[in-house]
Amino acid sequence: MEDESGFSLVSPLKRTWSRRGQTPVLRTSIRHRDRLSLLGALLVSPGGGRIHLSIQSHWHSLTGVEVIAFLHQILHLVPGPIVLVWDRHATHKRKLVQEFLAAHKRLHTFYFPVASPELNPTEFVWAQISEYTAGTAPHNRHELQNNVFSAVARTRRSQKRLSACLLGSRLNWVT
Repeated sequence: MEDESGFSLVSPLKRTWSRRGQTPVLRTSIRHRDRLSLLGALLVSPGGGRIHLSIQSHWHSLTGVEVIAFLHQILHLVPGPIVLVWDRHATHKRKLVQEFLAAHKRLHTFYFPVASPELNPTEFVWAQISEYTAGTAPHNRHELQNNVFSAVARTRRSQKRLSACLLGSRLNWVT
């Protein structure tokens, strides 16, 4: 299951603590254009015995070139045939990407139905990362990257969290 997401310096605020009578102030950057774009995939072994989270990051908008680089990464990580399930994002439909898929017979591609992120387990990975980074109020790219990568590492090292992403979707991924 592959998907894309982005994280900016304007982090969502959920809740915070302060002393009674003192309104908390979290200062963050207002530079909306600094955005860390992530490509991510949950790699599930046959039978679902192991789940691995593969991530690639970029400081610019994603194009078909980045999608192909990420697919190369997955091809190097996984031996044998690969069932790739993803949404109908514009970058997935690019001619360059479609030609790449046609040239790599190990990749068997299926699409999620339109407007159904709740079926994509990788969306639950993004939710975990967003929850972890909420309220961190990074001041610059370096802080944002550290916050996001810490959240990725936390999710990646927990088979329980990765399994929860599969279970959270409404599809039976492992039989």
